[in-house]
Amino acid sequence: MKNIFKIDIDENRIFGLDLLRTLAISFVVIEHGYLLLPDHLKPTNILAFDGVTLFFVLSGYLIGGILIKSIAKSGISVRVIKNFWIRRWFRTLPTYFLILIILCILHFFSNKGFTLGSVSRYFYFSQNIFTQHPGFFLVAWSLSVEEWFYLLLPILLSIFIVIFSKSLNKAILYTCIFVIVQVLVFRYYRYLTIPLETFNDWDLIFGKQVVTRIDSLMFGVLGAYIKFFYNRTCIKYKNQLVVFGIILFVISKWLTPTFTHFTDIFACVFSFDLKSISILFVLPFLSEMKTTKNTYLYKGVTYISLTSYSIYLLHFSIVCRFLMINSLPWYIISDNELIIALLKYSVYLVLVILLSILLYKYFEIPMTSLRDRKIFKRKKYNQM
Repeated sequence: MKNIFKIDIDENRIFGLDLLRTLAISFVVIEHGYLLLPDHLKPTNILAFDGVTLFFVLSGYLIGGILIKSIAKSGISVRVIKNFWIRRWFRTLPTYFLILIILCILHFFSNKGFTLGSVSRYFYFSQNIFTQHPGFFLVAWSLSVEEWFYLLLPILLSIFIVIFSKSLNKAILYTCIFVIVQVLVFRYYRYLTIPLETFNDWDLIFGKQVVTRIDSLMFGVLGAYIKFFYNRTCIKYKNQLVVFGIILFVISKWLTPTFTHFTDIFACVFSFDLKSISILFVLPFLSEMKTTKNTYLYKGVTYISLTSYSIYLLHFSIVCRFLMINSLPWYIISDNELIIALLKYSVYLVLVILLSILLYKYFEIPMTSLRDRKIFKRKKYNQM
């Protein structure tokens, strides 16, 4: 039984980045689990942070680093870009489509008005490019941002490499600046033209669309650029940078919300960038952060980090909304509201962890192995 949930851990993993990913998914899972609690028992989110922004910047940092290294080694070409897309989409799409299909089946049998056509946009990630994300598969809004980032980044880099006569250094920097500025200008345009009545309006119009959030990933790419070309400087000043990042985090989390409103220009236009920059500044420190291996802390953080994508896909739409809300008549167990709330929340967390480990081990890993075998065969064929 123990071996069913056992995951092999690569000893070369970077603990600091695993810790950041673990914090990101933990913030998301904990907050979404509040749906199971009565309103008067829901805790305040005073210590929570925007876990999705953490994911965006970290993803841009890691994926951008992979692409930069590939281009620096082999140059920009159709083959390099194609390999990049294959690796990214083989990593994300099979598991996503599996969960999406399961959700469609569950909704088909539980919702008489459900039709496949009503959710067709989820199959090609067009549900929230310029529009508000629909209620079906709520967490998929951020994956849509990621997938468009995977598609656009190598294309934009190729264009800027041509513009700057194959200078990778300038191409990466100006690609990042271009996207960040364009998104900033677009959010400002939205701020001037769209009136906001509720916080939910702000969240759907500014917080959960591709065109308003893809810049967070580009801040991560900017971090990868700095690491690749100026790594010694990053390491030298990592302690100063992490302090500055924490200060910016405090400002974005507690100070600015105190003195601003969600309808203000700061919340609509600049708040996302401030959060992203605060994360960007802690990356050099976390990239060098190590811990004693074979400890409970190391294994726990690494397990959650490895299974974070499965956790992300499963925790809300499958576990929380279907398995927990539509499951046991909890009042039979106890008539104490607090006990029921704690029990439901604990079962929710346990189910999320166990099911995510199974999904990761028996579906994600095989899909990744299949991807690597296909890429290896293509490389071997090209060398013949």
